Amino acid sequence: MSDHGLDLATARMRDAEVPDLAIATFARLYRQLESGATGLIREADVEPLRDIDRQADLAADPEAESAALAQTVVIKLNGGLGTSMGLEAAKSLLPVRDGATFLDLIARQVLAAREQHGARLPLVLMNSFRTREDSLAALAAYPDLAVDGVPADFVQNREPKLVADTLEPVTWEKDPSLEWCPPGHGDIYTALQTSGVLDTLLEQGFRYATVSNADNLGAVPDAAIAAWFAGSGAPYAAELVAKSDADVKGGQLVVRKADGQIIQRETAQTYPEELEVANDRHVHPYFHANNLWFDLVQVKALLAEHDGVMPLPLIRNLKTVDPSDKTSTKVVQLETAMGAAVNVFPGAKVIEVERARFLPVKTTNDLLLLRSDAYELTDASHLVARRPAPLISLDDHYKLIADFEARLGDGVPSILEADSLTVRGDWTFEEGVRAVGDAVLAADDDAPHTVPSGSTITADGLA
Repeated sequence: MSDHGLDLATARMRDAEVPDLAIATFARLYRQLESGATGLIREADVEPLRDIDRQADLAADPEAESAALAQTVVIKLNGGLGTSMGLEAAKSLLPVRDGATFLDLIARQVLAAREQHGARLPLVLMNSFRTREDSLAALAAYPDLAVDGVPADFVQNREPKLVADTLEPVTWEKDPSLEWCPPGHGDIYTALQTSGVLDTLLEQGFRYATVSNADNLGAVPDAAIAAWFAGSGAPYAAELVAKSDADVKGGQLVVRKADGQIIQRETAQTYPEELEVANDRHVHPYFHANNLWFDLVQVKALLAEHDGVMPLPLIRNLKTVDPSDKTSTKVVQLETAMGAAVNVFPGAKVIEVERARFLPVKTTNDLLLLRSDAYELTDASHLVARRPAPLISLDDHYKLIADFEARLGDGVPSILEADSLTVRGDWTFEEGVRAVGDAVLAADDDAPHTVPSGSTITADGLA
């Protein structure tokens, strides 16, 4: 059954002109899947990561910083559509602050860093087949962003979704595009090769890459971390953030007891009954920010050592073929995480960075926070916290971006004096609303309600 499924899947990939290396990578993961591999990692087989380098301890060295940044390229993972928020275009095109999108702010951050350090500092997107056209069109508004000899993007590979019961490629006549999925951000190593961008960057004199998600506006180009990484001689480094009580999920790095190797463990690789321990900050004090640094020379050497196929562990992701229809065919997506390269890079490093470098927008809760007065936007397009971020909890009336905008389109409430904001019910906010302390807004019914202009929300509701 499996051999037949793999043959069908690889034939479909060849018909779609997917590169041979991407097909070989998919086949490797398929064989892991059919052998019963799940990618799950037992808590008993690992131990916490402790006593690591810290961004806060880095000594300033302007000469080393400028030299490192001069050899660095910024790569942003831009393949996401934000379907969980009801988006159908690139998530990075969502306005996030003062009418500016993620891509607007990223472009401005890169241009500001260039001006400060005199570095070429190219911005290169890893797009998906769904996000490329719109994203490149948006970046056309920044003609000074282009760097001679360096492409603006490369495209993530794609692979067929597999029917969970048969491991054969799914057919979905309602929308054939849903038969395909990206193979996770671990595809960056394959896509850098198959696109030719890895060789191009090396030919253009770039040695290092700083890689992060496009929805994380905290991951600005940082010369001090670039100098630390270049000075370390490491092939690879990962940024970690100290957990708070609010950090209840996310990938992490752990130490494998068998050989002392640092490895990555994603949430999807954690046994469900061990999630509570894995997320306990008193046990595992850091989470993975998914901000990475690569030495491109050593990446190329490692890939050559493995015939171009990065030996990353499988992530077996169970979905439905149509993510918006939970009754549609159950499928398996074969994925890898780019951070799992820590498992195979000898001498990989980690560094604890400030929480300001981790500002992802995964939900409308996060979006409200970044649009609020809890953050201010600097001239360099950095989002700077004015106070510790309050905990935001909006109910399902605000889950999709269209519903969020309809109810908060006149302006998000001031949360500068709030420790938390909880909203339950169908509330539309007028401008000039303020939340104070542990603010709670709850409706007794599901009827539409309005928060009048000038209102204050407290622990007791509207005041």
